[in-house]
Amino acid sequence: MTTIRTPADEAEARAVQDELRRLVVLDEAGPAAGTGLVTGVDVAYDDERDIVAAAAVVLDAATLDVVDRATAVGRVAFPYVPGLLAFREIPTVLAALDALTSEPGLVVCDGYGRAHPRRFGLASHLGVLTGLPVIGVAKNPFTFSYEQPADRRGDFSPLLADDGEEVGRALRTQDGVKPVFVSVGHRTDLDTACAHTLRLAWDFRLPETTRQADTLCRQALRDAVEGTRGN
Repeated sequence: MTTIRTPADEAEARAVQDELRRLVVLDEAGPAAGTGLVTGVDVAYDDERDIVAAAAVVLDAATLDVVDRATAVGRVAFPYVPGLLAFREIPTVLAALDALTSEPGLVVCDGYGRAHPRRFGLASHLGVLTGLPVIGVAKNPFTFSYEQPADRRGDFSPLLADDGEEVGRALRTQDGVKPVFVSVGHRTDLDTACAHTLRLAWDFRLPETTRQADTLCRQALRDAVEGTRGN
């Protein structure tokens, strides 16, 4: 199992981000949309009990049929700090990925990659630790500006940092529905990340990978909480 060190404090966490950010690969296109396997990962929390549940759901990228799934439950080991959420989530996400019986292929995170103040969100962090191609598809923008894209599915606008760098895209996945926010994590490019997102969000605003992983991690959390009540 891939392991991760839990930082002692915020300063150490930022130092880890700075160290690992240098390992992000940005010059690969990544697997083509609609080919191979694609895995959604997501987490759910019970803050009262400091429990976090993670799910990994593998889909056939061509049919969106579920190929494999796994969950893991752990303890929240790092406080909530904007920009450092990966340290709360990654240990349990890694455990869920390691519990899969199939290869993950490309991984889709409900979060950010380059679209992060330190250019190293969950999708980048997870990609560096696993070596897998990873993209981030978030429900809301973080701290970056963008113009509303046009109203048709597939329309997009750049997600811009203060210095003008394009760190992601606001992508319309359904006609007239608010966009999602796509960014590169590791071993993919932005065009490929958006193509995967559109392919995975055929019927709904969010990618099917995220929808499946969200449902599974919430069930795993409910089961874990019920287990603690029975003890």
